[in-house]
Amino acid sequence: MAAGLRAVRRWGLVAAAPPGLAFTRSAFVVKKANNAQPNWLGVGLAFTTSVVLWASLITQHNEDVMEYERRKQAREHKCTRCS
Repeated sequence: MAAGLRAVRRWGLVAAAPPGLAFTRSAFVVKKANNAQPNWLGVGLAFTTSVVLWASLITQHNEDVMEYERRKQAREHKCTRCS
């Protein structure tokens, strides 16, 4: 970290800002959480995303099991007329 600050000073990359504001840590303001009014849109999106992902996972699993069973039966099928 210190080497980076030295490089910035050496190459003159510091803008003409007041000395105390040249290297501020963050531009974001942190607010205190308001637990009395939850973000229902965020809660709904998170829950819906979770449900959709689980549904697609279960659907894909069922398709994989059916494909596995189909291939297993095809391997066990020993008919001389098919080959």
